[in-house]
Amino acid sequence: MNDTERAPLIELQGLTKRYGNIVALNGVEARIDGRIIGLLGPNGAGKSTLLKALLGLIPYQGSARVLGMSASTQGAQIRDRVGYMPEQEAFLAGMSAVELCTYAAELSGLPRTEAMQRAHAALYYAGLEEKRYQPIDGYSTGMKQRVKLAQALVHDPEILFLDEPTNGLDPKSREDMLKLIVDMPERRGCAIVLSTHLLPDVERVCDSAVIMHQGRIRFVGSIDELRGARGRDTELNIEVNGEVTRLADALAAQGARCTVTSPVAMSVDLPTSATTRLVFQAAREVGLQVRGIEVRRESVEDAFLRVIGNAPNPPVGGAYSAGPGGSR
Repeated sequence: MNDTERAPLIELQGLTKRYGNIVALNGVEARIDGRIIGLLGPNGAGKSTLLKALLGLIPYQGSARVLGMSASTQGAQIRDRVGYMPEQEAFLAGMSAVELCTYAAELSGLPRTEAMQRAHAALYYAGLEEKRYQPIDGYSTGMKQRVKLAQALVHDPEILFLDEPTNGLDPKSREDMLKLIVDMPERRGCAIVLSTHLLPDVERVCDSAVIMHQGRIRFVGSIDELRGARGRDTELNIEVNGEVTRLADALAAQGARCTVTSPVAMSVDLPTSATTRLVFQAAREVGLQVRGIEVRRESVEDAFLRVIGNAPNPPVGGAYSAGPGGSR
């Protein structure tokens, strides 16, 4: 990389972490960039271990760089510029939200007065201004998640690592947390790495994804690349203003494969050489109007299962590593 080329948010080369005989990260290679990046994988895939390695909290073999800095030798500098919301609770008994966030800000190097000001601002942003002086021990699960978010934000980081931020939340609290996450890149000026096993959250808020499985990265790229949005314009969802089976029969006669999904809608796989012109022509012939037509894409869940299921076609969009390994 030349001096004028911007370093990616995260760059991994041969990243390996072992716990005894368990290989948690197995020679991981990747360049990761994006606005809100979903870090996906089953439980035990290595997601939390990767985040800890990137923060310089655990030793490892290979190379891991965050914002161009080495996690093995510049962990403190990385933590000055990165916020971390852990999956597990990390509170001191009896401590209030203001005390916790002020303490976190001081740990990042801010003087006491500024640390307290930042703490109040972060708690206001997280929606806890009215409860900020109460002991965290008595908080609900949703409030505890918001406190963890506030302490991760208190020093205005350039990247936020969020480890399972919606775990255990009721539907309203989960929705509120996702709204905060969507809002942060614009309002707070930071990129987000969202580690989760909840695929609907990723589909809702992320523009990029990293998929891990058994200590390896299987996919890096945009959500559109993951879902196969490119090069599949013969696979369509179609809605008409009448009995869709008439159009299905007409297209089937032209070599298309049609699956009726409702009285007025169907999915269609056109012949390889065909275009949407065939659909409109067939609709005119049977006296129907096409109300809607769109390229059919996999859901994030289906794409995720394809990637970790060792599909025969390699993932698109980025680097991934190969080789045996366990997980943690």
